[in-house]
Amino acid sequence: MNVPARILLVDDELSIQRALAPLLRSRGFDVIVVGTGHDALAAAGIEPPDLIVLDLGLPDMDGIDVCRQIRARWDMPIVVLSARGAERDKVTALDEGADDYVTKPFGSEEFLARVRAALRRKSAGEQPEAGQWQRGDLTIDFDRRRVVRGDVEIRLTPKEFDLLALMARHPGRVLTNRMILKTIWGPNAVAQPEHIRVLMGQLRKKLEREPARPRYLLTEPWVGYRFAAADD
Repeated sequence: MNVPARILLVDDELSIQRALAPLLRSRGFDVIVVGTGHDALAAAGIEPPDLIVLDLGLPDMDGIDVCRQIRARWDMPIVVLSARGAERDKVTALDEGADDYVTKPFGSEEFLARVRAALRRKSAGEQPEAGQWQRGDLTIDFDRRRVVRGDVEIRLTPKEFDLLALMARHPGRVLTNRMILKTIWGPNAVAQPEHIRVLMGQLRKKLEREPARPRYLLTEPWVGYRFAAADD
């Protein structure tokens, strides 16, 4: 018998609580609802949930601080749910450890898809160090640093493969430009997103059948990139 995933919903708006808690429960999730940052940290400490849905505009502390403290202690996925739609807020939340960012207002099916994608990453393990990844006709061999589409091997430069491997190991998760730069070019990398744009363009031309309409390597405008989850 499968145990339902436990979701901690952190939002002080009653309208959001009344909408999302029943929605999640109707899809089989076990939902705990709290309205403050301190209650969120306490609830996570008592029984760590499988996923946290976190509003940034909490009455007692900033949601970014809550996100930072959660990430310092635990490794469960965090889906930020916020009326703050500015690029700076999204980038800050993602850089502080959020897995995804949904801007209010939002559609219920989009929200549920983001939740499913985050839980799928958790159950699968985000960073396999070896082995293969496969979807459809695309295969990534992490051990041999080899990419095949159908029966044709796709020749990638070392940096192109590093970028593809990073994204494929985090399907559905938004990776900020800063996160990609530091991972691919090192901790002292200069913050120049154009380097990523050029590398991404090269990779899409080789990997995607229609580079202008990518299937795998998706852009999150002004924030970063995302490797398409299975249900995107």
